[in-house]
Amino acid sequence: MKKSFLFLAILLSVPIIISGQADTSTYTKIGDSAPLFICKTIDGKTIDLSKLQGKIVMINFFATWCPPCLKELPVLQKNVWDKYKNNPDFVLVILGREHSEQEVKDFVRGKGFTMPFAPDVKRGVFKLYAGQTIPRNVIIGKDGKIIYQSIGYTPKEFKELEKLLSEKLI
Repeated sequence: MKKSFLFLAILLSVPIIISGQADTSTYTKIGDSAPLFICKTIDGKTIDLSKLQGKIVMINFFATWCPPCLKELPVLQKNVWDKYKNNPDFVLVILGREHSEQEVKDFVRGKGFTMPFAPDVKRGVFKLYAGQTIPRNVIIGKDGKIIYQSIGYTPKEFKELEKLLSEKLI
């Protein structure tokens, strides 16, 4: 009887434990229309998501103080930007969460990045997609719907992102 009760208690607690670990910081899901935004990159270009239908758009959210971001950004530069920067069907924007334009400029200059960075001073764009946790990547398909999302950085997961981009940007 005690073993049966214990087994039943464990069985009933599994869904509670799993639901307690659900990601509540992400406001969008794969298949959703991407929330629209307009931002200005540190080199003065305007990115208006509503005008990018027909393109694959990758959004990366980062902060200068974030260790996983600092590991991910050089990989993003080398394996994505350097590969697709001349592809007319690809747009990348990297948003500095809670960073001013000057902070982002100083960071980019110090690291030698050539990717398109933009400030997101008050989380104006970030809060459309999530409440917390960076780095965060979102890929939007040519139809304006989200086709990929990730939180954090691992080389294995980033390879999945690279594979998806290579399939979509043939």
